[in-house]
Amino acid sequence: MTLKDKTTITFYNGLTTIGGPMIEVAYGHDHVLFDLGEVYRPELALPDENYRTLIQNQLIGDVANFYDPKITGVVLDTERWQHAGAYLSHLHLDHSKALNLIAPEIPVYAGPLTAKMLPILNAAGDFLLPAAGRQSSYTRPITAVEPGETVRVGQISLEVWSSDHDAYGATGLIVTTPDREVAYTGDIRLHGYHPDWVKQFLTRAQHSDVLITEATGYSWPEEAASKDDQEFQGPKSETELTAEVVELQKANPNRQITFNTYPTNVERLLQIMANSPRTVVLHAKRAQLLKQLGKDAYYYYLPREEKISELNPKLAIPYSQLLQDKHEYLWQVVDDFASLQPGGLYLHSNAEPLGDFDPSYAPFVQQFKELEIEFRALRCSGHADQKELAEIIELVQPPTLIPVHTLHPELVENPFGKRILPKRKQTITL
Repeated sequence: MTLKDKTTITFYNGLTTIGGPMIEVAYGHDHVLFDLGEVYRPELALPDENYRTLIQNQLIGDVANFYDPKITGVVLDTERWQHAGAYLSHLHLDHSKALNLIAPEIPVYAGPLTAKMLPILNAAGDFLLPAAGRQSSYTRPITAVEPGETVRVGQISLEVWSSDHDAYGATGLIVTTPDREVAYTGDIRLHGYHPDWVKQFLTRAQHSDVLITEATGYSWPEEAASKDDQEFQGPKSETELTAEVVELQKANPNRQITFNTYPTNVERLLQIMANSPRTVVLHAKRAQLLKQLGKDAYYYYLPREEKISELNPKLAIPYSQLLQDKHEYLWQVVDDFASLQPGGLYLHSNAEPLGDFDPSYAPFVQQFKELEIEFRALRCSGHADQKELAEIIELVQPPTLIPVHTLHPELVENPFGKRILPKRKQTITL
């Protein structure tokens, strides 16, 4: 009697950390890997980001038969695995930074905006880990998959769905094998710009045997109980955040106001630009990013910066004019903070450094106090909080729930079936 193949899921990383999930679904001679990120732990102060260093510190998963042999020194087992593929849910580095480590012959799939923006973000060679034998600015090819489309990896199909996160173009995934279906949320929330997209995806996921969900919202139970959770402080939705940016400008009609956001949060920036009472002016490199996405913006150069040929010179605002302004502009500041006006207001909207967990955050905030500039952290989380996660789970009602991407997966409950808390490198047979 010939035994029938069964679906397996192997968990390589990102189980009790915020970020860095690397998960393999396999069936027979076919397997797929998602995501491709690196866990962010600046407190380790590592000497380098070489492959061995990252493996030893568990910042990436020790994944067999996916990494480039030129990096690992181990040849891919093409007899065991006849078809392979990988998938990126979104742009954030804890889900994408290891993209270039994947073997060149293995196709990588992502939503259209992720596929388009990653080469742009890595143009200076400082966004992704470098590929073997390539310049640091190289980004390996990514196959764009439109939401609603399906691609096949042998007997496994990958169905991409639009989702919502604070990364432009985030998607969710349905993985279907001949005997099982697995839904993977990537990073997800219901308080963003597109809760309708999320609910459509989750409705589709109701047919799945397993729901693998990020559960960042359960990472700080003590802070959540005391209402002191930094991740979920501030505006409760992206719409509220935009409204607060507008109100702060109206309440400070004669005050220099500057800001910064995370580069991949394009949608927030576009909303601020569309609703701001003042003219929004971006640093030239951020304006270049928007230009490559088909969006024009006013911009400025810092002293001695090279001009960017693709930017419209008619939209350039002199830096000296911004430094003197108190009422006309809301502008992005990325450096030279000491030149800002005392008494000004700076809005730090999920920009880098990201928060208290980063050793550079406290001195970054302190400098504004010393410069007599008001520092205002204006956050809106890219992740579902505990209440939203319960709603997400209820929408899917999964027979099996597997929470990842959280410091406390054991706190996540599944009223609709069993819950599995896998360990690193553990394989589960469905």
